Formats: sequence, structure tokens, C-alpha cells
Amino acid sequence: MNAVDVIVEDEAWDAIEGKTRLVEQAIAAAGAEISDALPGVIAVLLTDDAAMADLNTRFRQKSGPTNVLSFPASEHTANHLGDIALASGVVISEARERSLRLADHLRHLIVHGFLHLQGYDHLEDDEALVMESIERRALARLGVADPYLETTGGGTEADE
Repeated sequence: MNAVDVIVEDEAWDAIEGKTRLVEQAIAAAGAEISDALPGVIAVLLTDDAAMADLNTRFRQKSGPTNVLSFPASEHTANHLGDIALASGVVISEARERSLRLADHLRHLIVHGFLHLQGYDHLEDDEALVMESIERRALARLGVADPYLETTGGGTEADE
């Protein structure tokens, strides 16, 4: 079981009604798809593009904002699994461009970020297939369409 602390820094996120509940449900659905899911507290930062660009530069040496970043906690951090940050402008723009419901795109990115906190990655093709499979199953639990189907405008280019 994971405790979730949602921090909203940008009022643009107010466009999503019940966002805290959606975040909690997405994490629970993803956790249910992993037999050995690590428990712990997760901080979810819903911020703006400028703050995300700063995080992306400081921690990944990449310029500009990205949709989602995940920061697994140190092994020495008691009961804290890690942090997930999302950029409002990027996420809203992606949802609009791909004709996705904003709440559904948020849930997908939360599932994606949570899987990174659990040690999953997508650098290699085989890793990506495993991660996408878990994402699909978790999102299906939530009634969210497969984000990797061509009909939804393609998958996410989530960066962590």
C-alpha cells in the first residue's frame, strides 16, 4: 500500500476535478499489477512548465520541460518510495494534440512514473514492452483506453 501526497503548484491543474483521487487510484491500479510492489510514501508534484524545465536541467541535463519525471528515493530513506513531477502545460498540450481526456492522460503518466519508482525502465525494447504491458493492464483497471493504440494518437513520450 502506498500513501500519496499530492502537491499542486500550478492552478492549471484545477482543470482536472478530483485530481488527488485520480492520482491515488492510478498508483493503486499500477501497484495491483506488480506482485512485488514496494510500499512507501509517494510525493506527486503537479507543477508548471518552468519548474519542470528547471528539474529537467538540474537532474537530467536536458533543456526544456518534459511531461513527467520520476525520482526514486534513496535506499536509506525510510518509508519514502520517491517523487513524481508533472508539467501542466506539456501534459495539457499532449492530451489536446492526441485527443485524450486530460484526466486519462494524467493517470497514464502517474502509472508510468510509479513504475519507474518500482525500478522499471524502457531504455531497451524488452524493458519497454514489459513496462507498457503493465501500464496497459493498470489503465484497463481504471477504464482508460490503451494509450499505445494508434487510434488514440500514439503512446506517450514520457521522460523520467
